[in-house]
Amino acid sequence: MEFLKWGHEDQIATITINRPPANALSSGVLRELSTVLDEIETNREVKVVVIHGEGRFFSAGADIKEFTTVSSAEDFSQLGKYGQDTFERMEKFPKPIIAAIHGAALGGGLELAMACHIRLVSETAKLGLPELQLGLIPGFAGSQRLPKYVGVARAAEMLFTSEPITGVQAVQYGIANHAYPENEVLENAYILARKISKKSPGSLQSVIQLLNYAKMEAFYEGVKKEAELFGKVFMSKDGQEGIQAFIEKREPNFKGE
Repeated sequence: MEFLKWGHEDQIATITINRPPANALSSGVLRELSTVLDEIETNREVKVVVIHGEGRFFSAGADIKEFTTVSSAEDFSQLGKYGQDTFERMEKFPKPIIAAIHGAALGGGLELAMACHIRLVSETAKLGLPELQLGLIPGFAGSQRLPKYVGVARAAEMLFTSEPITGVQAVQYGIANHAYPENEVLENAYILARKISKKSPGSLQSVIQLLNYAKMEAFYEGVKKEAELFGKVFMSKDGQEGIQAFIEKREPNFKGE
């Protein structure tokens, strides 16, 4: 694989995102993730999954440069739906998935983390959905998962301002389970994974299935609407301006068009 590495030991699989410098979530990364999940799901030697990022970040966002290759709102909506479907599969995956987050989980990176069952973070990690800074909106169900974890008011502030929160704040807000010094996050993810791996696979799978009943029909309606608006906002003049400004490393000039 080009962007992901994975292996397993002592009933724990490790998925490593390895796409320097920022581990951006391109469509290629998402396709490889889907392939890895196929392999892990049928592997009877794996009971728990840990996902983390190589280098400085867990994942610092989506691949903005890839956005420039998309030519229509419909194609952009389909890109969003593919990410949504992949992350929905993760949330319903029959084996627990733990995200070990260091550095940053921003945009698509945070959406990936929110699709995991448990999140451990470094105390200084930055977590956020900064899409509005580019004149865009979240597209991988972030608009629906974030309020579920932090509440509507905090989600609104994070989205409206594009400002990230720290790992410590993420625990306080309920989006992360525990925060550790950066060099201890992965170690603690394995400690937790080993505890979970002692449980019956059938009971773990049943609990995951039951936890997903907490997602009401409105969640799925919101995800569908998000994909539609993801494409619409992308094709707006402000959306194109935001992407171009990001590439040119300048402030965007939004005109409400």
